[in-house]
Amino acid sequence: MTGSARTQHRPDSHRPARAARRPGGAARGLAAGLAAGALALGGVVASGSPAGAAPTGTTGTAGAKGAALQAEAGDLLDVTLDQLRPTQPSVGFDQIYYKLGRYSSPKDEQNGDFNKRFDDWCETNGQEEAATVSPGAKLTDPSSFTCTVPVGQETDETRAAMKTVVIGPGGELYLTDGHHTLTSFLETPDGGPTTHIRLRVTGNLSGLSPAAFWQAMQEKKWVWLRDENNNPITTDQLPQRLGLARFHDDRYRSLVYFTRDIGYQAPADAAEYLEFLWGTWLRERVNLDAYDLDSPASYLTAIRAASEAMSGTAGDTVIADGRTADELGRMPEWNAGKKPTGGEFGKLSAPISDQKPGKLAYALDFRSRILAAPACTKTLTGKHTGPLVVSSGVLCLNGTRQTGPVVVAAGASLVAKGADITGPVQAVGAHTVQLCGTSLTGPLSVVNTKQRLTLSGAGCTPNTLNGPVHLVGNP
Repeated sequence: MTGSARTQHRPDSHRPARAARRPGGAARGLAAGLAAGALALGGVVASGSPAGAAPTGTTGTAGAKGAALQAEAGDLLDVTLDQLRPTQPSVGFDQIYYKLGRYSSPKDEQNGDFNKRFDDWCETNGQEEAATVSPGAKLTDPSSFTCTVPVGQETDETRAAMKTVVIGPGGELYLTDGHHTLTSFLETPDGGPTTHIRLRVTGNLSGLSPAAFWQAMQEKKWVWLRDENNNPITTDQLPQRLGLARFHDDRYRSLVYFTRDIGYQAPADAAEYLEFLWGTWLRERVNLDAYDLDSPASYLTAIRAASEAMSGTAGDTVIADGRTADELGRMPEWNAGKKPTGGEFGKLSAPISDQKPGKLAYALDFRSRILAAPACTKTLTGKHTGPLVVSSGVLCLNGTRQTGPVVVAAGASLVAKGADITGPVQAVGAHTVQLCGTSLTGPLSVVNTKQRLTLSGAGCTPNTLNGPVHLVGNP
């Protein structure tokens, strides 16, 4: 359901500044209290729990699974991001780049508002928007900011804006809405895998066998089993955890995101995976290879072509999965009848130099800061057991589960994205070493890398390093 916005969210790019939202401003934030701080306790918060009440359950992975096994549809479950399993193989990277670009920009504060990441967290947590934000506040420390709706006083409207989870066999937590938002929280510097968030439980299928579970997920349309090129995949090919390094990039998913409120508006009863359905339809009508998606002007031309195709089609046209254009939120007038220089398209077109840049400008600006990895000469996926010796070229481990030592010889390169490695990793005199979104159990030793060592930074999903780390003489 990532991509299927269940409710019509308020515009997020150009919210006017309000004095009451400025740090040290009006006291309604104090009235909201320190409700967000209760989330650190973990567990299930049932609908209607009083503000400040301690949630049941215990912290940690085992505690989260134990609490999940007891959860019922409608409960609010407190989790950390590293406990969630995706139900789709791809996201629109540019949508996440927009969020990360905006989160890292000072322009919201310069416009007299709070940084958008705090509004996004509060909304996702069922608490509407930020009320107060202390200097140096972090998403990993909910006590450093407050939200306008205290825990326990959520309304149907604020709960509808929350992301959703299904409880699977063994208490595993399957995220069914919010892949883009929660990946943005995971990737932003003051977030990360241990960031807490509450999710709304839509179903508890923990009593089913794995086979019956996935059958039910497909019948209920709670899983998207198509890759970034719209080819079918199996459930075994789904990522195991959140993170840019673990997902594939679906350019059409990003394209549809940028057409929101220009070519379509998400209806209140939005179809599951609504944006993917529109993307499926647009693949046959807008050839993104014909556009330069590094150029703002060319990208905007593609967005206009897509959004005009959406609003220009007849409302009873079947788009995908039996859904018509009107059922998927087609806008009968492109850009709500406004000129290209006005409305949402005008806002989207604002350059990064503007006081209030458009979403596309933020996305491309952030993307430009990501260091490109060297081209792979050999790629390993799936499971591999035994030693790996990279004697030359570039070995890429894409979601690989490697058991055994990895040795990178002088002049060779290793790029690991979303990999799980059990065993030591050693590189001496390598050309490039890049680990992003990788879990390593064992020592890491990288010495005298010639070109670049990358373990963090823009677009590099945080790693989990369980073992000694030895880094010497690297650029």
